[in-house]
This record gives sequence, C-alpha cells and structure tokens, in this order.
Amino acid sequence: MTVRVLGDHPLIMLGVLLAALLAACEIAQPGYLSAEQLGTLLRLAAPLAILAAGQTLVMLTGGIDLSVGFSATAAAYIMTGQSSRGTVVAILIALGVGLLIGTANGVGVGVFGVQPLIMTLGMGSVVIGVLTVRAQAFVTGAPAVPNFVNDLATGSLFGDVPKSILLWGGLSIVLILGLRRSGYGRMLYAYGDNPIAVRLAGTRAWQLLILTYALCGVCAAIGGLLLVGLTNAADLGLATSYLLPSVAAVVIGGTSIFGGLGTYSGTIFGALILTVLDSFLTLLDVAQSVRQILYGAIILALAALYARTSGRV
Repeated sequence: MTVRVLGDHPLIMLGVLLAALLAACEIAQPGYLSAEQLGTLLRLAAPLAILAAGQTLVMLTGGIDLSVGFSATAAAYIMTGQSSRGTVVAILIALGVGLLIGTANGVGVGVFGVQPLIMTLGMGSVVIGVLTVRAQAFVTGAPAVPNFVNDLATGSLFGDVPKSILLWGGLSIVLILGLRRSGYGRMLYAYGDNPIAVRLAGTRAWQLLILTYALCGVCAAIGGLLLVGLTNAADLGLATSYLLPSVAAVVIGGTSIFGGLGTYSGTIFGALILTVLDSFLTLLDVAQSVRQILYGAIILALAALYARTSGRV
C-alpha cells in the first residue's frame, strides 16, 4: 500500500516527510521554526538543489554524473582565482569550466559510448587532479569571492527571504516547464524510457546526451558559485561532499535511477528534506561520517522502493 501511495502521490508524501522533519527540529530545539531559520535553510538548500537539478536531467536519461562535486569545486576555485579580472569575467569563466567538463562527459557517454558512471568518475578524478597539481596556474591575483556572489548567496531580498531564491526559483521554473512542455524535455523522457527505440526512430541521441551533460556541468558550476558565496572561501574540497546528497535529493524526489521517470519538483523537495535532515542531525550532534552512511542508506532504500513502484525488478 505504501509503495502504491508513494508512486501515485510522491509530492504529497514528500511534503508530509518534510513537515515531519521540521516538527522534529522544533521539538529538538523549541523556536527552531522562526523566519530567520527558515531563510537560512533556503540559503543552505539552494546550492544542493541546483547541483541536483543537473543530476536530475542526467538521471532522466538513465545515467548519473559523479563529477558534479568536482565540477562545482573547480568552477568556484577558478572563479576566486580569476576575480581580479572582474566579477562578470570571473563568473563567465566559472560557468565555462562547468560547461567544458559537462560537455566532455557528454562526448564520452554519447559519442564514445563510455558507461556514465565510469566516464563521470574518471572525469572527476582528472579535474581534481589537475586542480591539485596546477592550482596556482588558475590564479591571476589575490583569490577572493566577488561581492556580488557573496551577496547573492548570503543576502536577503526583504526580511529573511534570501536573494538566492531568485536564481533558484528562476532555474526551477525553466526546468519544470522545460521538462513538461519542450521538445527537449519530451525527448529526455523518451530516451530514458527506451533509448533503443529513440535511436531506431532516427533521433541523434548523442546530441541529446551531450546537451544534457553540458547542462549538468553548468548547473554544477552555478551550485559551486553559490556554495563559495556562502563559505566566502574556496578550497579543493569545497563541494566534493555534495556528490551523495545530490544523488540522494534526486532519488528522494522520485526520479528513477533507470531513467524516464521523475520531475524537478520532486528534486526540490528532496533537497529541502536533506537540508532539514542535516540540520536535525546537527542538533543531535551526529558525526559527518554517520551522515554519509545515512545518505547512502537513503539512496539504496529509495532506489529499491522506486524500482518496485516502476516494476523494473
């Protein structure tokens, strides 16, 4: 019965789970549900939700991108190193880094047929290796987070409403409407559901895959910029811990690991749930290693659950 309800009304179930976690936080720390705290939760959720946005697109094709954390780190690190060239140039370079990494992943998967897990894991290793060995080559002046990026990540529109909600909200509208109504969105679902049929229909699937992984790389870069804006300092481990949460947010949101099924609306709930869960675990003083175990367990449990729901077991 639970499986059927989860499959038929995933957003309702996710909303109930989110409300339950917020209630648990309020019980653990009375006064937790203040406007200031809710604004902070939205600020913390934004980078994860944007990283998970790209992951959603890739997983709808039946793939996965294990390089998103490294892409986000590279984009943020290089942006701070290039900040002396001006804010606009530094941000464009960062987005270009994400686009380049994502496109390389897409070419590997779509053109050369490399398994997505292997391609993206290998690309992530290459990226972090290059950054480690040639870190100083990407710095043209004193590394600094541009004020615009810092203000976007930490500032408020009015009251406790974060400015980052503008970027996150705009991206969400584009993705939700694009997946529902655009030809690209329909092709994404079709490929994830039956890639062989799509290829036999004469569609150039490799172009679809390159575009999808490129968009994932750009989303990772944007997420990295928000993250470095929150921390106000870049290092080579900035976003590497976001890999598991980015996958978990997508899976929690109801996107099938087999492809062809899912929405970004669900991913938004997934990112919010993980952010509140992380806050709750912080209140309980749970170690980071235990949190990683929990994220992995969530992915395994929900992957099995959604597999049963879709009948792919």
